[in-house]
Amino acid sequence: MALPTITIPDRLGAARTNLTDKLRRKPIADLRGMPRDIVEHRASFTLYRYSAVRGIEPRGRPVLLVPPLAAPALAFDLRRGCSLVEYFVHQGRPVYLADYGPVNFAHRGLGIEHWVDTVVPAAVDIVAAHSGADAVHLAGWSLGGIFTMFTAAAHPELPLASATAVASPFDLRRVPLLAVARPIDRVAGPLVGPAYRAMGGVPAPLTRLGFQISSLDKYLTKPLAMVAHADDRDFLAQLEGVDRFMASMYAYPGRTFGQLYHVVMRTNEFATGMMELAGRPVELARIDVPVLVVAGTGDTLAPEAAVHHLLDLVTGSPDGRLVRAPGGHLGVLTGRAARRTTWPAMEVFFRQYDDSTSTADAR
Repeated sequence: MALPTITIPDRLGAARTNLTDKLRRKPIADLRGMPRDIVEHRASFTLYRYSAVRGIEPRGRPVLLVPPLAAPALAFDLRRGCSLVEYFVHQGRPVYLADYGPVNFAHRGLGIEHWVDTVVPAAVDIVAAHSGADAVHLAGWSLGGIFTMFTAAAHPELPLASATAVASPFDLRRVPLLAVARPIDRVAGPLVGPAYRAMGGVPAPLTRLGFQISSLDKYLTKPLAMVAHADDRDFLAQLEGVDRFMASMYAYPGRTFGQLYHVVMRTNEFATGMMELAGRPVELARIDVPVLVVAGTGDTLAPEAAVHHLLDLVTGSPDGRLVRAPGGHLGVLTGRAARRTTWPAMEVFFRQYDDSTSTADAR
């Protein structure tokens, strides 16, 4: 593990101001969420529409953001100046978010099919009706990208313009961290089922620990990095945004965790492009809309090879593209480099499929 090089900051005045603010616990990051309104609240999710920016004419089809489980939806709106939502609304694009909220014991019986067959399809239909658009860009991060793709495959009747998966691993045998965990599973595996069923899921502290382990080097060297970048207020603001994100982790519902554990440790089912949901097979080859895949070059939880594999599975898509961008699992979505890599690449892709003619041609 390489340690960051500590140098004397070039701007000692800025460093002194920043460190003084940190010691006084004065916020550096602007953590205000982008203005939004509730479009519809249901038992399973709340659908939000982000406010348009005054002076910027709305244009393009709406994008519906699909979060994963356990990680909070604020990943899409981390902080002012480094927010995917903020970027898109400043492009004039209508932005919607399906927020599931925290998970509790009452959600223990919910499986992947709940999000693929109920939550995401309902959100797409509401967005289309609310916006008046003929089709919606569907975009998910991490497990949200997996929900996105299986929803597009299971429900071809949905009015989708495109489907995007950011940092979503589909070939889990190519995730080194999981290779380390599988020998442990052979010993402790029989205890996992009874444990998560008794708890109703995986508690938030454990999901937080798992995320920290996936980027252990950054977690351990964070104090050194803060000193090395003491004069970089934007860097320190990003750390604050990530700290809030980490402190906001949710629990995993029991049945979904059980399904994922089986896929991750035993079958690698996602890599086949087919999964049985609600008693019927769902094939990713049935996706018939353009697909964008975004992979982080520094992502240990979803390495490029594991993410890129999706393009081998969506054989029915008229246009499958890969974007490689710097960043880890969260960073590729909302790191400081995402402002000039991931987000513009997504916007360019959406623009190409913003009218019914281009979508029809692609199909």
